[in-house]
Amino acid sequence: MYVVLFFIFAALCVAGALNLLLQRHPINSALSLIVVMVSLAVLYLLLGAEFLAAAQVIVYSGAIMVLFTFVIMLLNAGEEDRAKSTSRVASAAGFPGVVALVCLLSYVYLSEKVHLGTTALGDQLVSTSALARVLFRDLLLPFEVTSVLILIAILGAVALARKEQN
Repeated sequence: MYVVLFFIFAALCVAGALNLLLQRHPINSALSLIVVMVSLAVLYLLLGAEFLAAAQVIVYSGAIMVLFTFVIMLLNAGEEDRAKSTSRVASAAGFPGVVALVCLLSYVYLSEKVHLGTTALGDQLVSTSALARVLFRDLLLPFEVTSVLILIAILGAVALARKEQN
C-alpha cells in the first residue's frame, strides 16, 4: 500500500512541478507550487516523519505560499511575456536532458536492484521536543533573521508596486 501511495503522490508532485513551469499566469504557478508542497508533505508522512510533514504544510503550503500569492496579487502581475529565442533554446536543451536523466535513473534503478522501503534514517530517534529545543534555542537567531528577511521582501514588493500619485 505504501508503494502505491508513494507512486501516486510522487507523480502528483512531478506533475505539479511541471505545471508550475509551464503556466503563463503567476497565480496558477503559485497554486501548482502548493500542490507540490502538499505532495511532499504526504511523502514525508510515508517516511514516518510526521513532524516534518506538519511543518511542511504549516510553514510552506500555509504561510509562505499565502505570502507569495498576496505579493503576486498585490503586484497585479498578468501573463508573462516569453522570449521566443529563450524558449527554443530551453526546448532544444531541456527535453533531451530530461530524457537522458530518466534513462540514467532507470539504468541505476534496474542495475542495482534497489528495494523500496529499506532506507534507515539514522541510528537514534529524535523526539519532537528535542527538535523544538534545537530550533527555538540553538537556532533562534537564524530563524528570526529569516522571518525578518521575508518581511523586508514583502515590504519591498509593496513599495515597488505602489502607484505614484501626482
